[in-house]
Amino acid sequence: MREMKREIIAEILHRLSSKFVLEEGSQASLLTITRAELSPSGKEARIYFTTLPEKEEDTALKFLERKTAEFQRYVRDESRIGIVPHITFMIDYGERNRQRLDELSS
Repeated sequence: MREMKREIIAEILHRLSSKFVLEEGSQASLLTITRAELSPSGKEARIYFTTLPEKEEDTALKFLERKTAEFQRYVRDESRIGIVPHITFMIDYGERNRQRLDELSS
């Protein structure tokens, strides 16, 4: 799959997942989609997120895992990307660590 097309699809997945979480999520925590990555083949996508408070990460992950099939239907209905990749939601530890470094350096 061409690099530019992968980036466009990743951006579409990022925007749609943010919108989906806003519509479907609870108000118990602030769940933020930080990025989406598409595999070189385009058949798999990883969507990364963080939560505030941090202790709600596991709850948010379980929620997103339960909603994955519904989210894939949402992507199919709301976009024109063709075949929807297999989606996996993951906690964005890299973003969490970057935030800690920012706090320590200021």
